[in-house]
Amino acid sequence: MVDVLVIGGGNAALCAALMAREAGASVLLLESAPKEWRGGNSQHTRNLRCMHDAPQDVLVDAYPEEEFWQDLLKVTGGITNEHLARLVIRASSSCRDWMRKHGVNFQPPLSGALHVARTNAFFMGGGKALVNAYFRSAESLGVQIRYNAPVDRLDLKDGRFVAAYVKGERITAKACVLAAGGFESNIEWLREAWGQNERGEWPADNFLIRGTRFNKGVLLRFMMDAGADIIGDPSQSHCVAIDARAPLYDGGICTRIDCVSLGVVVNRDAKRFYDEGEDFWPKRYAIWGRLVANQPGQIGYSIIDSKAIGRFMPPVFPGTTANTLEELADKLGLDRATFMQTLNEYNAACRVGKFDHTALDDCHTEGIAPAKTHWARPIDRAPFYGYPLRPGITFTYLGLKVNDKAAVHFNGVPSDNLYVAGEMMAGNVLGKGYTAGVGMSIGTAFGRIAGTQAAQFALGQGKNTSMGASLETA
Repeated sequence: MVDVLVIGGGNAALCAALMAREAGASVLLLESAPKEWRGGNSQHTRNLRCMHDAPQDVLVDAYPEEEFWQDLLKVTGGITNEHLARLVIRASSSCRDWMRKHGVNFQPPLSGALHVARTNAFFMGGGKALVNAYFRSAESLGVQIRYNAPVDRLDLKDGRFVAAYVKGERITAKACVLAAGGFESNIEWLREAWGQNERGEWPADNFLIRGTRFNKGVLLRFMMDAGADIIGDPSQSHCVAIDARAPLYDGGICTRIDCVSLGVVVNRDAKRFYDEGEDFWPKRYAIWGRLVANQPGQIGYSIIDSKAIGRFMPPVFPGTTANTLEELADKLGLDRATFMQTLNEYNAACRVGKFDHTALDDCHTEGIAPAKTHWARPIDRAPFYGYPLRPGITFTYLGLKVNDKAAVHFNGVPSDNLYVAGEMMAGNVLGKGYTAGVGMSIGTAFGRIAGTQAAQFALGQGKNTSMGASLETA
């Protein structure tokens, strides 16, 4: 029997395993994926959103707690637990030295990246390098790691963990951390969550899974059936507008279309449906997947002209190019007359002031709905470009309810040896919406907390320490 069993292989699971091992516990980590696909959605990440009161290494200026909280409050529409959210925010300010100790390196934002040099610390080599560094560190510290080890059920007794089952093998431990991700790659569950719309469509049938193919939600479903307390809306997720030509699974960040705020977006009927310039792209990019999901056929088209080129991170697939807007409509399969009416009305409504995509500028539209409130410039300089958009699900928000010690709850009572971190509890902080890098902030904070608490229980160190103390460990 090991002291701590960690189920999962992404950022949160690895943080938990490392913290538990540093505390002196023996640790076994079970990763459902084969070694070459290890790391869950964390392998597709780039950065971590960090609070800081003054310039710090790769972060410029300041990003204080209250601003971070207000950014989170805005994107979630208030559907968040403030106590747990602020815990994550504060933890984000002091985790980088610990991350570096385990081999994670940081770099300034690359040219063309989102405008987040003040708010986000970028991983050198991206999420894959972070995951590999953590696995190397875990192995060097003596953490046992098993790949191709999906857990399909647990033995629970009176709200406590007893054992886990992997392909029929029973594995016992004194304490357990659940960090096995959401259910985003379970298309049937997504169909159940989204249902059928008024047009008779099943929106989930047209979703692409931006994240890992291995997050089927098996353990989450088991915990729900076992009576664990649940939080979150099953239809809410980190849902991004990605290139419709992306693969079904594991497209990652390179499939995202980042030029939305620089042009217009039209649906299958060649009509605009939302303000493309509502706010900075890092704060609003994660609303666009859901917006496209609510359009006919779950398809949209981002339309820009040559003035936008060089102002956004180019996606992996080139856009459809045309020398006239009429030609672009034809190439995209859109009704030419409606498309031209939409673009002509938009161009005529543009009130161009001082264009500045790094600020909430004064370029806006007048007299059309929906308005474009910033960065509105006529689309009039050839060549023109079109990118087809589909909803890309990164991770789901339905999860297990926790307290500030990352404990799983049953009928309002926290378990004393079963903890949860990462996507399986992110819905406590993210009721809806997203802002760049906050998923890694949640996973890092609660992964470290869960690992610390699990080790303390397993080693019989008496009552769990206060949250502040647990975050100061290491």
